[in-house]
Amino acid sequence: MIDDIEDYFTKGCGRCPRFATPDCSTRRWEDGLGALRRICLGSGLEETLRWAHPCYRHAGRNIAILGAFRADYRITFFDAALLADPAGILERQGPNSRQADAIRFTDNTGPSAMAPLITAYLAEAMGHAAAGRRPARAAGATELPEELVAALAADPGLAAAFRRLTPGRQHSHVLHIAAAKAPATRIARIARLRGRILAGKGAMER
Repeated sequence: MIDDIEDYFTKGCGRCPRFATPDCSTRRWEDGLGALRRICLGSGLEETLRWAHPCYRHAGRNIAILGAFRADYRITFFDAALLADPAGILERQGPNSRQADAIRFTDNTGPSAMAPLITAYLAEAMGHAAAGRRPARAAGATELPEELVAALAADPGLAAAFRRLTPGRQHSHVLHIAAAKAPATRIARIARLRGRILAGKGAMER
């Protein structure tokens, strides 16, 4: 995976063989991703790299992450349950998603046309982060490490597979990932566990 954020906007994330080729999904959506990047930076967000994808932070919290796929690209909001979504533009990323958290685009002009709305949603999310507000947790819900949240936001296939796991198997992955103290180690553990998650297994299952 890439370790330089500029590579994402010129070559891709580095997680598949299409990296640095014209067939990479980021190449198809280059202009739209660039527009989303400018909107996020123009909102005063800090740009970082999370799970080989551009992630935007404020007040020590992840606010949004960008992703590019074959059929679309999107900006996904962390803690989206706090957003009012008055325009009704947030979408669920899958049928089993608990929360509508993404704005999805299928053409490169979408972000520029929606720039005022996206900016407003980012400003609301930044306000919640600055105030230290978090969404209420559902009873029995497992709190995910932020690296896992970022990985699931950047990889719909992994997210769908994780949601299909039994609560016990989900919990085993969360415990194994969260036990690592360093963010880099947590990211490495997620990469190693990806195959087991896709196979429907717990962290310690063979």
